[in-house]
Amino acid sequence: MSLAYQDQTVAAPHPIDMLEATVEDNGWPFERSNRDELNLSVSGRWCDHHFSFTWRDDLQSLHLSSAFDMRVSDEKRRSDVAELLMHINAKLWIGHFDLWPEDGALIFRHAMIFPESGVSPAQCEALLNLAVEACEYYYPAFQFVLWGGKSAEEAMAAAVLECQGQA
Repeated sequence: MSLAYQDQTVAAPHPIDMLEATVEDNGWPFERSNRDELNLSVSGRWCDHHFSFTWRDDLQSLHLSSAFDMRVSDEKRRSDVAELLMHINAKLWIGHFDLWPEDGALIFRHAMIFPESGVSPAQCEALLNLAVEACEYYYPAFQFVLWGGKSAEEAMAAAVLECQGQA
């Protein structure tokens, strides 16, 4: 008598599916344009944030981007915003802000690599929370430079408060 061996490999859930479950749990409006993309809106303190998630199977990575609803068209402002980006990105541990050269859009971006698609719902939720926090935290600094005419240093001093010690 011989026993037949059956390979019972269970496919891991698709990362965008896990992210979709997190988004649904929070009640955020979203759109799924295809299997590897998800777009959603999150109401923030200063504005609505629009996030785009893309899964790249060939890189085993999840990419996140969020564009602010503001454009930098003036050359002087571009220089000030570039200096502000330098200050902000130096403080960020994860993710970064970019100034898109084509249209002057301000964008937060981050990618996470998951070898063998080892993505967990907690990782997807952490990525989303990280992006919301960064966008909310630094949005006022961008406003001070773009609409308030402040320098990067003035914007950082006015908008980014860092607590010292404990209460």
